[in-house]
Amino acid sequence: MPAVPEAYYEYVMEYAPYLYVVPDVGPDLEWGKAAFAAAFAVDFLFEAYFHPQFDSRSSEIEAKIVELANWILTQQCTDAEKLAYGGFKSTENRTEYYAVDACRTVPALLKAYELTSNTAYLNSATLAGNVFLFNMQHKPSLLGVHDRYYGGFARAVSISDQWLAEMDVVCLHGLPALRMLCEVDPTSKSQYEAGMVDVVNFCRVGLEECFDHYSPLPSGDGGWHRVDQADRIIIDDSLAYALWGLYDYEGYSNTVQKAYSYINAIGASSAYPAYNPAVCWAGYLDAVSKVSACNYYDAVTAGILAPIRRDHDKSAYEYSHNIIAAHADEFMFWGVKHVDFGFVENKQAMATVCWLGQLFLGYEVPVTRFTQVLSSKGENLTLYPITAAGERTAYGEGIDVKAIVLPAKSEELLLEPGYVTHDYFAMHVFAPVRRHDKIRRNGTDYQIQTVQDYAFKGETAYRKATCRRLTNQ
Repeated sequence: MPAVPEAYYEYVMEYAPYLYVVPDVGPDLEWGKAAFAAAFAVDFLFEAYFHPQFDSRSSEIEAKIVELANWILTQQCTDAEKLAYGGFKSTENRTEYYAVDACRTVPALLKAYELTSNTAYLNSATLAGNVFLFNMQHKPSLLGVHDRYYGGFARAVSISDQWLAEMDVVCLHGLPALRMLCEVDPTSKSQYEAGMVDVVNFCRVGLEECFDHYSPLPSGDGGWHRVDQADRIIIDDSLAYALWGLYDYEGYSNTVQKAYSYINAIGASSAYPAYNPAVCWAGYLDAVSKVSACNYYDAVTAGILAPIRRDHDKSAYEYSHNIIAAHADEFMFWGVKHVDFGFVENKQAMATVCWLGQLFLGYEVPVTRFTQVLSSKGENLTLYPITAAGERTAYGEGIDVKAIVLPAKSEELLLEPGYVTHDYFAMHVFAPVRRHDKIRRNGTDYQIQTVQDYAFKGETAYRKATCRRLTNQ
């Protein structure tokens, strides 16, 4: 079975660098093309170039990478008199140059340079790094846009030299770019290293508390904020990108672990009972009430979070991959509904396809001591995730899982009227099951009553769940 669905590869080859594509219609021309969409496409294609699945197509992949890298060059501000000098347009039709777009674009240019030895890509990347990103970090304090030097990157500057002064934690996504620049531009290495230290020191507090951005004086209030006025709602992908960058820089540090664990523990609610963060994160999350704040997954986060999950949350890594692989066409859209994986808007997204493509390319089935036991001793069950609660309980499609099934111990049970001990069983399972999910065993349905995680070396090794036979469905 191919690692990457053919539809993903064909989509990138045909439509990059467009941001969105309407199926059976074509590119969404209102949004148009974007440098970061081209960059994400290069990231995916660079990995595909070296993957055995695409051995016979390396020439066409290289040609597409060159096409995209050349287009990225056309989006860079080359006017040295502008504050945007060295940055990249947010989209081809806009005049703002965001710091995060440079963070995303530099690695792609350096990969294109590695593949082709075209120094134009190297020069563009170093200009973005040692001029534009340096200025986005330092000039606001010199020009009075910020009341002092903080270390974060200002959000954006326009071609007419107008600033968006807020500093976003998503710019931690740029740490791999600065690290790569250290290797190819050694004359500026100390500058890049200092920039990395400063942005990490500044953004660490915001990320640990799951804030989105800092609003600096004199125009702001000098505080950390989320995206709504009540400071409750977070946009999941911004924090996922930040975690991805910081994880590359310092591994599974206390900051990365704290932020990832907090967001990943935000779960379903009575309004959105189908949400399971193990698939990927919801587009909006209530960080105060710790529940999903919308009815859809932000599909791109499954790809962004893959390195962290591969190394430190293997059950979510496996579950996410398997769900998306079974619904690969549905997950090409930017927003995928919790209940049935239907799209929120009829637009396939380049960023989503590219990040999920990298998930597929790099995926390896997790192997732990417990999964080895499951492989040899486990029983095949079918899991039906709950999608609606209340008077009419509903479940999603069945998912095959393995579990070690044991009789329930009477001392562990609170028997309900009408039930006997034999109506219950306990299971040890790797999959991220939840309370009220349904399990089918030998043709009989059971509801999961309790779930307890068991950790080893800071990672969930398995879960113990108590299940009770369903009598009315």
